[in-house]
Amino acid sequence: MQNETLFGWEDQDTKALFEGILRLKTVKECEDFFRDLMTLRELAEMAERFRIARMLRQNMTYMSIADKAETSTTTVTRVAHWLKHGRGGYRLVLDRLRKS
Repeated sequence: MQNETLFGWEDQDTKALFEGILRLKTVKECEDFFRDLMTLRELAEMAERFRIARMLRQNMTYMSIADKAETSTTTVTRVAHWLKHGRGGYRLVLDRLRKS
C-alpha cells in the first residue's frame, strides 16, 4: 500500500467524507448524496465496478463478465485485482449484502 501513502488520499477531507457517508440512513439518502457529489458518469463507473465484483464472486469468467457488463477484460481484471489484493472493502460489503 506504499503507493496509497505516496498519493496521499487519506487525509482530513476523505475522513470527513467517509464520516458523512456513515451518517446516511436510507438508500434514498445515499442516492441523493451521491448524486449531488458525483457526475452521472462517475456514478455509472462505480456501479459498473461493483457489478463486476458481484459477478466475480459468482465465479463467472472474465470474458463472460466483460461481455455481460459491456466492458473490457482490462476493467474486469482491475476489479478482480482489488477484490483479491485490496484492503477488503469489496469483500466486506459483498459479504454483508449476502447476509442481509
